[in-house]
Amino acid sequence: MDRLEAFRSIAAQASRGEITLSTNINATLKVKQMLDDPDAHLAGATKLVLADPLFSARTVSIANSAAYNRSGTKINNVTTAVMRLGFGTLRSLAASLIVRQMNNGLTNPIIKQKSAELWEHTACVAALAQVIARRMTRVDPDAALFAGIVHEVGGFYLLSRAEEFPGLLDGELEGWVEYGEKIIGRGVLKALDIPETICEAIEQVWNGVGAQPPVTLGDVLILANDLATTLSPLQPASEVAIHDADTKVDFNVGDETLSSILDDATEQIESLREALLG
Repeated sequence: MDRLEAFRSIAAQASRGEITLSTNINATLKVKQMLDDPDAHLAGATKLVLADPLFSARTVSIANSAAYNRSGTKINNVTTAVMRLGFGTLRSLAASLIVRQMNNGLTNPIIKQKSAELWEHTACVAALAQVIARRMTRVDPDAALFAGIVHEVGGFYLLSRAEEFPGLLDGELEGWVEYGEKIIGRGVLKALDIPETICEAIEQVWNGVGAQPPVTLGDVLILANDLATTLSPLQPASEVAIHDADTKVDFNVGDETLSSILDDATEQIESLREALLG
């Protein structure tokens, strides 16, 4: 099977809803579903977080990041961290664990490296999206963080399948853009029960049309993706050139400019990115 046939095969399975997720991911999905429940309580959420050491550590780390710790008061327990973050951010953390768990079983060092690079890109976009939404728009920052975390979920799924298809990731990845990104992405987003508003924002990124200054969640995600200093390893060279041009963009946001807002928020963006990388 050649590379394009492999892309088509994975995409066809995804379009039929044939998405295989590991046991660990299914367990974390249950946590996300609990957090999605409008009747969920703080005590129940705290209990779920405490049951997972990685989730606990990540929760406290995010709560202490400059993006959420405006007072500068450090905390060292999960209960207080959950109270500070709220359910919206906890849902994003659950999603980050799900995304990273997709590639836990990789053994090929090249594919593992691409997975690490893709997560670095994801963390950068998610941190930027949260701050852009909060500082420039009326978009919910928690929704922006969540969208940033899951916007490359199709790519992580592709990498989880790559060892089945030797040569799939060699050379230019035109097949990913043409046959995989949208089809596989939609399939995985559906399998993970990602809210429609988040899916629509990610679709906007795939289509590449956003307003400046940003107004919608999709606009926020596009701008964060364009500004990310770490690129996706699945991004073709032609798109990298476009990205390099986009990062030079600046515009007015009220009485400020994009560049001045980002300069002022550098610590918040970097601390949140580092906490997500964990």
